[in-house]
Amino acid sequence: MGLIKRLRVTQRAMERAMLGVSIRDRIRNVEIRRRTRVTYSQPTAQRVAKLKCQWAGNIVRRKDGRWGPRVLEWQPRTGKRSVGRPSTRWTDDIKRVAGSRWIPAAQNRGIWNTLKKTYVQQWTSIG
Repeated sequence: MGLIKRLRVTQRAMERAMLGVSIRDRIRNVEIRRRTRVTYSQPTAQRVAKLKCQWAGNIVRRKDGRWGPRVLEWQPRTGKRSVGRPSTRWTDDIKRVAGSRWIPAAQNRGIWNTLKKTYVQQWTSIG
């Protein structure tokens, strides 16, 4: 949810920069959007979620020996962890939608495309 909010804020900041308008000018976002005439085919959050899921599928399907797929399957060494909740990993969002066996599911493009649509819907419904 925080990432979606930051994306929206950054997008508005870029539009204000295009017009040379400051936040102190107190011009509403609707007015800025009207002045810039920027049209969006899809909201930024949906685009980001779609590209993230698409990239994850591409990484998993690689067969050229690069380190990307190996990193996704890597298990950290055992030992004492620091106190507190563990940091959220990049793949945790995908695992929530596709399950723990998302890597074999990504090998099949048909299944992965349906999971990608579900992922985008769930990721953007948060914000």
